[in-house]
Amino acid sequence: MLNIKQKAKTFFESLPSYNDGYLEVGGGHSIYYEEYGNPNGKPILFLHGGPGAGFSNSHKGFFDPKIFRVVFFDQRGSGKSIPYAEIKNNDTDLLLSDIEALRVFLNIEKWLLFGGSWGSTLALLYGIKFPEKCLGFILRGIFLGSKSEVNWFLYDIKKFFPEAHNKFISYVPETERKNILSWFHTQLNIKDRSINLKAASVWAEYENSCSTLEYAERPMSGENALAISRIETHYFVNDCFISKDFIIKNIHKINHIPAIIVQGRHDVICPPFSAMNLSKKWQASEIQIVENAGHSAFESDISRKIINGLHMIK
Repeated sequence: MLNIKQKAKTFFESLPSYNDGYLEVGGGHSIYYEEYGNPNGKPILFLHGGPGAGFSNSHKGFFDPKIFRVVFFDQRGSGKSIPYAEIKNNDTDLLLSDIEALRVFLNIEKWLLFGGSWGSTLALLYGIKFPEKCLGFILRGIFLGSKSEVNWFLYDIKKFFPEAHNKFISYVPETERKNILSWFHTQLNIKDRSINLKAASVWAEYENSCSTLEYAERPMSGENALAISRIETHYFVNDCFISKDFIIKNIHKINHIPAIIVQGRHDVICPPFSAMNLSKKWQASEIQIVENAGHSAFESDISRKIINGLHMIK
């Protein structure tokens, strides 16, 4: 059972992981993983966003290391997984297979799933495919992988952050501004490293700059941005490798499994309409709309809700 208290929790100290390594998953890919916290604690899988973002040491702060056995991993092409920024043999079904392979490899019978943004998508899809392996869900900034959500990101954020969007499309030739996604996808995969890195930095800065309640320019170097930009556009041009309305049509498979949904009221990356739609269909879910927050998990009111929810899992 999941219960939430309103008393705020602060971030926990980030300690060293007690286990790490690589798991070969086929197709030329090896995924990097870490185990963190209490080896005998409640197992929970952290699913990072993007796709392509990777996890970071700062994500450890959400978890009480005395209570949880946290499994972090970088999805194919992301973070420390190899090869870096690779889109060959990289799709949603393969990521789900990787998660299940990691669970078996680490000898975990069942686990909680924690995911934000694309991480919420992957958590939901894994739950639908392997409901018997899921204890519960903590989800933030819901993204259902739909074309309408992707188009919102590409075209409609300008209604709220026109400065960021103007800077974003200024890099795109005027003749291509009705085909932003396909144009960036081409730029990120053309055989010219300098073009790849420039497009990557533009794409990532746009996303980062709109991730919090207050707009701020947040540049990212091309090398650091290459995985998230290349892999995101790869997934987006392929409709995230998900059939239309797949998650909503199949949510009944996890209707009995408890979930906490934490959603920023002013999240322009993943607007609340997806979270509300999901919560209406998911009987065992509880949605918490956070008034003074956008998309980032590190905004104070969002992080409090996440930590409180994790802390009160029974």
